[in-house]
Amino acid sequence: MGQRQDYSAMAVVERRERGGTRVAHLPWMERREDGEGTLVVRHLERMKLGTPYTQVVRRVVEVMRHGALGGPRRLVVDATGVGMPVVDMLRAAQLGCGVMAVLITGGSGERSDGTVWRVAKVD
Repeated sequence: MGQRQDYSAMAVVERRERGGTRVAHLPWMERREDGEGTLVVRHLERMKLGTPYTQVVRRVVEVMRHGALGGPRRLVVDATGVGMPVVDMLRAAQLGCGVMAVLITGGSGERSDGTVWRVAKVD
C-alpha cells in the first residue's frame, strides 16, 4: 500500500499445479519441490500516486469479485506502515476468501498470530 511517495499496486497470480509435492518454504508462501508448478501473472496494476485508500479498496474488491477469478482465492496484503486499516476495510468487504495481512519487519524469521504474518525483510 502506498499513497504519496510509493504506489499502491495489485497483482493477480494464478497457481497451476501438476502433481508432485508442495513444500512450505515459509509458512505463508508455498513452493513446488519438483518444479512442475507454474505461477502465471494474470493482471498487474499500479494506482496513481495520491489515490485515496478508499478507492484502492474499491478497486481491489472489484477485481477480487470478478467472475473470471474461479476456484479458491486468497488476498495477501502488505500491511506494513498504514496497511492495517486497509486490511480491516478489505476484511469488512466480505470478499468470500481469506485476507492475509503481511507485515514486513526488520527482525528475523517469521511468525503469525493467526491474523497477521510478520516476515523479516530478508525473507
